[in-house]
Amino acid sequence: MNQRRSFLKSSVALASALSLPSLSRAAIAAPHERSLRFYNTHTGETLRSMFWAEGQFIPEALQDINRVLRDHRSNTIANMDPELMLLLDKVSSQFSNNEVIHVISGYRSPETNRKLAEASGGVAKHSMHLEGKAIDIRLPGRDLAQLHKAAMALKGGGVGYYPTSQFVHMDTGRVRHW
Repeated sequence: MNQRRSFLKSSVALASALSLPSLSRAAIAAPHERSLRFYNTHTGETLRSMFWAEGQFIPEALQDINRVLRDHRSNTIANMDPELMLLLDKVSSQFSNNEVIHVISGYRSPETNRKLAEASGGVAKHSMHLEGKAIDIRLPGRDLAQLHKAAMALKGGGVGYYPTSQFVHMDTGRVRHW
């Protein structure tokens, strides 16, 4: 897999140097590769990661994603559901291929979730965030209602719409919406 990525990078560089746009486009637009761009609104961290290639998840990339989506309050890292990354890829690709996903909340530790639930009626006591199966996001410059509509159309799990707080919740649980 690493050899293939090195080849693709080399192909892009060579195509650019030789002004062969068709080779460059083919290498960049490999349909069997998926990547995401994240910005954690609480920590300021950014990540651009190819998390899927050659028909499988890339474990190292998922580890990097887990770190960025950690509970920033307790600094606790947990494994995020890889299927959630596929959902995020699908929803962001409905807007463009290079959307930066602003993360409001990824994984939540039990302590953090309990504190948030006590402070707000909008936090579920048994949140899917506790299992690494949920994320709260927005796409800057994109209409939040359109993001909500795009997430609902996927029917990939739960979708919550929080226009006052400016985010959409997505999870890999059963299909439902609120």
